[in-house]
Amino acid sequence: MSTDNVRAPAKRSLLTVAGAILAFVGLIAGYGFMSRAQSKQEVADWTNQQTTATVSLASFIPTPPNQTLTLPGNVQPFNKAAIYARVNGYLKSWDHDIGTSVKAGQTLAIVDAPDLDQQLSQARATLASVRANLQIANLTASRNNILLQKQIVAQQLADQTDADAKAKEAVVDANEANVRQLEAMQSFKTLAAPFDGVVTARNVEIGMLISAGGAGQPLFEVSDLHRVRIYVQVPQSFSAGLKPGIVATFEMPQYPGVQFDATLSHISKSINSASHSMQVELQADNSEGKFFGGAYCNVHFKIPSDPNRLRIPSTALVVGNKGTQAAVLDGNKVVLKTIELGRDFGDSVEVLAGLSPSDRVVNNPPETLANGDTVQVAAAPPSS
Repeated sequence: MSTDNVRAPAKRSLLTVAGAILAFVGLIAGYGFMSRAQSKQEVADWTNQQTTATVSLASFIPTPPNQTLTLPGNVQPFNKAAIYARVNGYLKSWDHDIGTSVKAGQTLAIVDAPDLDQQLSQARATLASVRANLQIANLTASRNNILLQKQIVAQQLADQTDADAKAKEAVVDANEANVRQLEAMQSFKTLAAPFDGVVTARNVEIGMLISAGGAGQPLFEVSDLHRVRIYVQVPQSFSAGLKPGIVATFEMPQYPGVQFDATLSHISKSINSASHSMQVELQADNSEGKFFGGAYCNVHFKIPSDPNRLRIPSTALVVGNKGTQAAVLDGNKVVLKTIELGRDFGDSVEVLAGLSPSDRVVNNPPETLANGDTVQVAAAPPSS
C-alpha cells in the first residue's frame, strides 16, 4: 500500500474522542460519589432509627360494675362462756366431755368443798345462838315494860332492855345474811351450763384441786354454735362501701369449692390506728353444725366500683427512687408521671391518681427510658 493513501486522524476528531472519554469517566465518578453519599445517608438513617426506642402502648382495663373484695375472717361461736369455779375444793365428778351437747342449767361437774360446808355449819349454829339470845332479850324487855307500867322498875332499866333486844335482833339479821351467803356459795359447788350449746373444752379431772376465781384455765368452755359470728378486718379505703345487711359469701379450707352465705350484721365504726382497718361482724346460720369456733375462712364482699377508677397492666409501672411512675407519651416525647396505686390484682393495678383516660401509657418501658426521650410507637399487629 502506498504511504500516500494513509492519512493521520484529524485534530478535531481526537479532541472529540478525548472529551467523550473524559465525560464518561466523570459520569462514572459522579455516580460513585452519589452512590456513596446515599449509602452514608441510609446508614445514618438506620443508626438514628436504631437509637430511637420503639415502644408499645398499654390499654386501660375496664372496671367492672362490682368489685370483689376478699379478706380473711375469723369464725367464732354466737355465744361462748368460760366456766370457772367460785369455791375452793376438789372435783368430785364431771358429767360431760368435749363435743357433748348440753342444755341451759344442766350439770357439768360437782365440786366437793369441805371447808365451805364447815363454814356453813358454824354459821347456822351461830345463828341459832343469837336467835336464842334475841328471844331472851325480847322476854326481858317485855317484862320490864309491864313492870314499868306498874311503876316497879325505873324507866332507864326498861329502855336498856329494849335497846338490848333491838341490838340482838340486828345481830340475828347479820347472821342470817351470813348463812344465806354461804348457802349461795354452796350452790356454786355445782357447775352448770349457762345456755344451750356444746362443751368445747374440759380441763378438769376427778380429785383435782379447784381454786376459786378467774385465774388460769377455765374448768369448762361451752359454745353456742347454732349460729356463728365471722370477724373481718376491712381496710380503711373500703370501709365506706360496707353497710349492715350486705350479703357476702365465704369459703373454708375443709370444704373446698363450696361457698356459704353470711350477712353483715355489725360495723365497729372505729379505725385501728396500727393497721388502719375496721372490724366488722358477719353472721351465718350453722344449723348443720359445719362451722366451729376459731376456724379460718375467706370472706368475699361485693362492693360497687367507682367508674372513675383506672386500671393498667402491672407491666406499665416504672418503679424507682422517685416512687411509682408511668411513662406517658406527649406526641413522641416521654413524660414520666408519678401515680398513686390502689389495689393490686396481680396482672393489673388500680390507679387512684396521676393518670387520665386520655393518656397514652407505655407498656413494658425500657429501664433506660428517661423523661423527654424521643420514642416511636410500634405498629399495631394485624387483627386476625
